[in-house]
Amino acid sequence: MERRRLLGSVGALTAAATAGCTARLFGDDPAGVVLDPQEDQIADSEDLSYPAYGQPLPAFELTDPIADITIDSEALNRTALVTGVFTFCPVECSILLRRLVGVQHRIAEAGLTDETLFLPITFDPERDDEAQLRRNAETIGVDLAAGNWHYLRPESPERAKTVVQERLGIGFERTTERSRIEGYDFTHLVVTLLVNPDGVVERAYRGERIDRERVADDVSTVVEAFADR
Repeated sequence: MERRRLLGSVGALTAAATAGCTARLFGDDPAGVVLDPQEDQIADSEDLSYPAYGQPLPAFELTDPIADITIDSEALNRTALVTGVFTFCPVECSILLRRLVGVQHRIAEAGLTDETLFLPITFDPERDDEAQLRRNAETIGVDLAAGNWHYLRPESPERAKTVVQERLGIGFERTTERSRIEGYDFTHLVVTLLVNPDGVVERAYRGERIDRERVADDVSTVVEAFADR
C-alpha cells in the first residue's frame, strides 16, 4: 500500500500530553487495521503529534550499527514496535527498553520471532554509538542473535531531530537541568508504536511502563491476522 508522510509538531505533542482527555469513539474503523480502536488513546489520531491508530508510519531510513544494515521503514514486511529512546536515560527509557525485552522474550516463546521487529531509535547519536548500544543490549538482556531487535542510530543530532521529532512526533529536548549523566539529559515524550506489516499503526502505547502481556498479545493478534491473508 502507498504510505504518506506525517509531520508531527512538538506544540501539538505538548497540547495532547496535557489535555487529560479520553479518546472519542471512532465513527468508522480506518482501513488497514486489525485491532479494534484503542480505548486508552488520549485523543483522536489526527489530533496527536505522533502517528496513532489507523495512520501510516512516516518514512525513514536509519542504520543499525551493530548489524551494519539499513532499515527502510517503507520496506518493512513484518509487525514492528517503534520507539524513540536514549540509552543513558536513567529512568524512563531504561524501564521501557527492559519491558520491550520482556515482550521480545514472550514473542519468542510464541514462535513469532521471524514475524516481528523491535526498532528503538536513539535521539542521542553522540553518545549512543555502536559500543554503547552493545553495552545496553547486554545490560538489559536483549537477544541480538534473534535478529529481530535493531537499535537504529541517526548519523547526527540533526538527523535524529528530523526523524524522531519531526516525522515520528516523539518530541525531545536536550537539557542540563538536574542532569546526572555526562553533562546533559533530555526531556522527552515516551510512546511506542505498534505497526502492522502494511505500515499502518495499530497501537500507540504511552509511557514507559507498558504492559508486556498486553503488547505481546496485540503483536500476536496482528501477526496471526496477516499470516491468514
